[in-house]
Amino acid sequence: MTEEKKKRLRGFAGIVSKQVDQLNSIEKFKEDFKDTEIKIMLNATDAKNAAIIIIDKGKIFVEGVDTKPKKNLKKKNAGWDARLSAKTQIFVDLLTSENLSIGSVLPKILTFKLRIKKLKKALTLLKLFTY
Repeated sequence: MTEEKKKRLRGFAGIVSKQVDQLNSIEKFKEDFKDTEIKIMLNATDAKNAAIIIIDKGKIFVEGVDTKPKKNLKKKNAGWDARLSAKTQIFVDLLTSENLSIGSVLPKILTFKLRIKKLKKALTLLKLFTY
């Protein structure tokens, strides 16, 4: 009779978790994302772990993934639908930004400070920050 304990997120995954966990208490978020199932990986290239934001039918949570070995970050192993890679400071600036939009993200993409795979699905992340 062992119960699974909720694993405490550390480092970058813990920061992301604190930012998005508050969305679970917003009814409009639950209604808008009730039919959505998506996994978005945020890979902080200079951190020891990455974060996967999971939206599962109106609920959102974060899982941590070790960045070493590099095969942990592959789509086959981590199961992500979209991936964003950048240094930790870029992610912190974006997550704490008051006006997160395509216009504020585009210069970072064009200068290769932010790399995105599966852009269409990654745009779901912008919708999260409208709440």
